[in-house]
Order: sequence, then C-alpha cells, then structure tokens
Amino acid sequence: SYSVEVCEIVAVRKTEDDDQDAAQTGKHQKKTKQLYPFAFTVSYVRRTQQHQWRCSEVTFHCDNQALCEEWVQVTNEQLSLLTNRPKSLLVYINPFGGKRRGKRIYEQKVAPMFRLAGIATTVIVTERANHAEDHLKTEANLDKYDGVVCVGGDGMFSEVLHGLVARTQNDHGVDQNQPDAELVPCSLRIGIIPAGSTDCICFATVGTNDPVTSALHIVVGDSQPMDVCSVHHNDVFLRYSVSLLGYGFYGDVLSDSERNRWLGPARYDLAGVKTFLSHNYYEGTVSFLPAEDDVGNPRDKLQFSLIFQVQHLSAQPLIKRHAQQRVGGEGKASSDWNEIHGKFIAINAANMSCACPRSPKGLSPFAHLADGNADLILVRNCSRLDFFKHLLRHTNKDDQVDFPFQLCPDI
Repeated sequence: SYSVEVCEIVAVRKTEDDDQDAAQTGKHQKKTKQLYPFAFTVSYVRRTQQHQWRCSEVTFHCDNQALCEEWVQVTNEQLSLLTNRPKSLLVYINPFGGKRRGKRIYEQKVAPMFRLAGIATTVIVTERANHAEDHLKTEANLDKYDGVVCVGGDGMFSEVLHGLVARTQNDHGVDQNQPDAELVPCSLRIGIIPAGSTDCICFATVGTNDPVTSALHIVVGDSQPMDVCSVHHNDVFLRYSVSLLGYGFYGDVLSDSERNRWLGPARYDLAGVKTFLSHNYYEGTVSFLPAEDDVGNPRDKLQFSLIFQVQHLSAQPLIKRHAQQRVGGEGKASSDWNEIHGKFIAINAANMSCACPRSPKGLSPFAHLADGNADLILVRNCSRLDFFKHLLRHTNKDDQVDFPFQLCPDI
C-alpha cells in the first residue's frame, strides 16, 4: 500500500474512456475494465533523488459510477480547503535568459502542471530589460492574482521582486528612499521557474534547479520566507538583494558580464577571468552591526535544515520576532557598530548560502534563510594564488571560510 497526504495531491479527475483505453495493454487490464468500468485518477507529488519532485498518477477502478463520482467530489472538496494553493497566477517569461529556453520550458513542463491543477494563468513574455518590473509597478491588476511567477534566472526574479515591492510601498505611501522606513510586506508570493544561467536563488531555497519540481512546489502552495536587504546611498534607494550583495570582485564580475549578455552563461566565465587577472583591491572601512546571537554564524557549522523543508509561513511573524531579538532589556535597539579598515579584494554580504550547481555549498554554506541576519565575508588583499584557492574552494564541499585572509562576522 502507499499513502499520500491530501496536501500533496495535485488533482483528481474522473478517468475518461479514452484515457482508460490508452492504459489497457494486456488481458488483465481489459478484464479489469469489464469488471470495473468506472475509474478516477489521482495525480500526486512523488519525491525522487536530489530533492526533485515528479507528478505521478494512480487510477482507481469502481463497479459503481456513483461511488466513483463521490470519491472525486469528496477529494476535490478536501483540496478546496487548502487555502494556501494558488488559483490564479501572473506569469512572466524571459525568453532571452540563460540558454534562451524559458518559453519552451514553461510551455512543455510548467503549463501542463498548472492546467492539471486547475490554475488560471496570465502569461506575459518580456520584450526588454525591466519589462516585468515596470509592468508590476504601473499596469498589473494585482487583485486578480494569488501570486506572481517568473520564468528565468536570478535577474528575472530580481525584476519581479523590485516591481512587486515597489508597487506595494507606493500603494501604501511608503518612501523607499528612507533607509529606516518600515516596509509593508507584499501580499503576493513569488514563484521561480529556473531557466537562467545560475539560478542561485532557486537552488538555495528549493535544493535543485528543476522546472518541474518548482512548478509542483507552486501548485501545492509551498512557501519559504526570505530576508530582503536594501541598499541606499545618501538617502537614495538603489536596489534590493535577497542573495549576495557584492562589492569588489563579485560586483566587478557582474558589472563586466552585463556588457556581454549575448554570450549567455559563458559571459560569467569570461568576466571572471578578466576580473581575476586584474586583481584589483579596494581600500576602505567596513562598518557593521554584529548579530546578537551566534545561530547562523559562518563558523557555527549548523547547516540550515529548513532549506529543503518548505514552510507554510508568512514573513511578517519572522520580522516581528527578529525585531524583538534586536531590542535590549530597556527597549533600546543595539547600536554597537564595529569597524574594519583595510584593503579588500571582495566585500560580500550573503543572505543565503548562494549555492548553485557550480558551487554546491555556496559562498556561505551556513547562512540561514529568513533569520534577519547576513553573513559578512571580507576577503583581504592577498596574492593571486591565495585568491585563486579561495575561488576554487567554492566548487567543492570543503570549509569555505578557513583562509587567514578572510573575516566572516555575522551581521
């Protein structure tokens, strides 16, 4: 026997005669149809290796049509009680990202899942950079949808994030240019269908870059809160970040790669080699507010076990909890800022592990999701050989932060 939780049932439907005929291949199956002419099919989530999910089906045969229809009705009634499941989605497809397979991935692997689950979709294929962001800010009627799905890479997710957050703040009269402004949480969730070059955010939250797996997570209504940090300069809002905020080496790599987007994923390799050979360093002072607890410290060795256990939570309780942790005994927020001065090749702040297929553990393997903290990774000026060892370490599962020229406080 095999049991499936209701929350992992994708759909249940009455099996039509054509479907039964296609499945009948032997004498036993044909005899079963004669004895039990009525049937219904349950589609459900099946977990496979490497955190991947697949949609499997099982067909139940009945000799009574009323009984068959009752099973379908009762199961659908139970599914309708799962209020976290989306019924209508706004989908943005980037046809140019990664290997330019976003549209095909959606049409062949994702759309059939949404149709099977009875999810209505509005699909927009983006035509230019920031198309999705601009549409979300000004034109989209968000009241019609339960969520927004982006088909593309990390850049596409960033567009949707910026558009959705900006729209929410504008609707509530919040000025994003104020660093201390209390942002209003978005009412819609964002789903990611990986179709980009690295798909770091999808890999670090779901555990795999597989479109079918991501589609099934969306169908069953899984949710994972994430930390979002903002970047300001002279009281002017610049960007939001949910994965890696990089100044120095990684910032230079991304900046250079943007000029060669026509190369596809290879642009990162080219930009990385050029930036590595340049071996630039930046002198300055890094000021940071240390975290008040050690959970999630880059050296605590506590892998975030919830990375692959999707939670049915909203971000708001986590924000409140973190605010309470940061308030002292007399109700005053901590202001004990630390400073580190020196010459740095890279200054990075990681909100998550930043894992991806090329870097299975990520830049900061023990960064926790949605804990309100970030891992600050400072790489001091060092020789090319030492920095190459640092970069090479990202491709394996060894300790990522044990080099003497690295500083890794939790902030």
